[in-house]
Amino acid sequence: MAKSARVLKFEPKLPQGPSPVLLRVPAMAGRGRPTDADQGRTRAHLTPAEVALLVVRAWQMGRHPVRDRALVLMAYRHGLRVSELVALRWDQVDLRAATLHVRRLKNGTPATHPLEGDELRLLRALRREYPDSPCLFAGERGPLTRSTVNRIIARAGEAAGIPFPVTPHQLRHACGFYLANKGIPTRTIQAYLGHKNIGHTVRYTALDAGAFRHLWR
Repeated sequence: MAKSARVLKFEPKLPQGPSPVLLRVPAMAGRGRPTDADQGRTRAHLTPAEVALLVVRAWQMGRHPVRDRALVLMAYRHGLRVSELVALRWDQVDLRAATLHVRRLKNGTPATHPLEGDELRLLRALRREYPDSPCLFAGERGPLTRSTVNRIIARAGEAAGIPFPVTPHQLRHACGFYLANKGIPTRTIQAYLGHKNIGHTVRYTALDAGAFRHLWR
């Protein structure tokens, strides 16, 4: 743990920009999923400030601080579904070129994402802790499961004092809303998140607070 403790001094490079508008996201009907109201939430995403706190709490609360911090940060930074997150393998990572090959599920479009400096430091430390694992995120018993990741993020949300249950998919939504509020073109967001149908991307731009900022001036 002495080596990985050095990572603590590197704060996650989280977005500095307008927080996503706190509006309710319509539930996706017909898929048997609980709505936000069922979960006690008024929105299906986290703000950048909440994500920053979640990353810190993930570092502080468990026996695997480097792994859990990297898990939360990369889920957010790359808009990963929980299944995509647990499936990440080291052959998708190029530490020298600072890139991540993202393989999307649900017939999504794959892409190559840049890795920021804070991610690279965490990944190098993670590689030293689990040198024999083909997967990025593992524990003593092998690769993490979806249910384990759900528990890690839910516990971090509770520790962060977020007043509703936190799920990995909220980090994916948080990524989309941040990019939309930053003014990134919808087509670019679509490619980054791997959406086949741009209708899934428009939800983020439709709730962009910046679009209405000057209406009353």
